[in-house]
Amino acid sequence: MENWLKGDFHLHTEEDYRERISYNAKELIDRAGQQGYKVLAITNHEQVTFSRELKEYAAGQGIILLPGTEATIKGKHVLIISPDGFFHPEKIKTFKDLQQARQDGALIIAPHPFFPGIHSLRSKLIRYLGVFDAIEYSHFYLSRINFNIPAERLARQHGIPLVGTSDAHCWRQFGATYSLVKAKQESEDIIRAIKEGDIEIVSQPLGAISAARCYLGIWWNSLWGLFQSPNSRIVRK
Repeated sequence: MENWLKGDFHLHTEEDYRERISYNAKELIDRAGQQGYKVLAITNHEQVTFSRELKEYAAGQGIILLPGTEATIKGKHVLIISPDGFFHPEKIKTFKDLQQARQDGALIIAPHPFFPGIHSLRSKLIRYLGVFDAIEYSHFYLSRINFNIPAERLARQHGIPLVGTSDAHCWRQFGATYSLVKAKQESEDIIRAIKEGDIEIVSQPLGAISAARCYLGIWWNSLWGLFQSPNSRIVRK
């Protein structure tokens, strides 16, 4: 039976070597369970924070955990989410590789494509639009300043689903924007539903003070991450 599943598909945790985040994957899962989430994808930079233990831990909270990552393709951020099991983001280096991953069943999302920043896709999203299954509607906007608007317009013009996410790097961000997916609580069906557009966004703009705190926190965490090596925060089990 299909239900509307509360989900977030762009999340960062302490395990992310490029960020200094105050909570780990299990703590995020705990809070998500308390808030009624049914599906999550932890998308740390250039790595897959996923294990059988973590998947079972999420299941104990009534949550489907999908393997994911925020990869950097030709200098631009891309979300890659797998229906099940492990994959190797370091092997996905080009947009052609992304297309192959998509054909193999992965969900490819364009995160914050028109936001200021060197890692936003911008014109590359338009150039490689056929590679993407969905476009992100990010939580980080104000009532009068919203860089999601061009993404929303592009998605509407081309019939591409929008996915609401928090892109959470701190608790303040988590829950500000999320998605409701009409699907069975099974990984393959959740990805199918998103690709087919059986999804709704629940979102509200941030207040100016909250947005400023989020921005400063993200900037500081990213600066700190420049001095970390890719293997400094990974624990493999």
